[in-house]
Amino acid sequence: MRKLILAITGVLLLCVSCKDDPQPKPKGFLALEYPEANYKRIDIGCPYSFEVNTVAEIAPSRNRIPCWIDLNYKAMNGAIFLTYQPVRNNLDSLLLDAQKLPLQHTIKADVIEGDVYTNELNNTYGIFYEVDGNAASQAQFYLTDSTDHFITGSVYFNILPNFDSIVPAAEYLKKDIKHLMESLRWNP
Repeated sequence: MRKLILAITGVLLLCVSCKDDPQPKPKGFLALEYPEANYKRIDIGCPYSFEVNTVAEIAPSRNRIPCWIDLNYKAMNGAIFLTYQPVRNNLDSLLLDAQKLPLQHTIKADVIEGDVYTNELNNTYGIFYEVDGNAASQAQFYLTDSTDHFITGSVYFNILPNFDSIVPAAEYLKKDIKHLMESLRWNP
């Protein structure tokens, strides 16, 4: 009987030991691909026009203020919010407000970098802010002609910020903002 138990135990051990050792799965990375950007000029009857990515859906702002618009990117669950204000001897306060907005994200942001933008040909001057980290907005900008027009823009996603997850979409939208800034024209 003892030999039978030892034989059965040996066979069971042999069967169990023949299985492959468990291996950890390799790390996975997001492989998000977005369509190549195609731009078209839009003119919505406001004091400005610009080129917009055809992927974006243009909608009036939720605030229903004239010439404030949302560029919605449904596939990315995000948007670029644009606001327009005429300059009426208030350029200093408009600049101060636009420069304070990125600073509101310093609590969650790892880095906030501002790049000065100047385009004398189009009479547009401003700053483009890139925000890295788990901040609510990954990019912001403002443009002005310093005398009549002032426009601001911000990128927001409709999810709780998780920087690692939204990096591909944020980078895509940052490129669209840069193109918007370069193509913006003030309408007469």
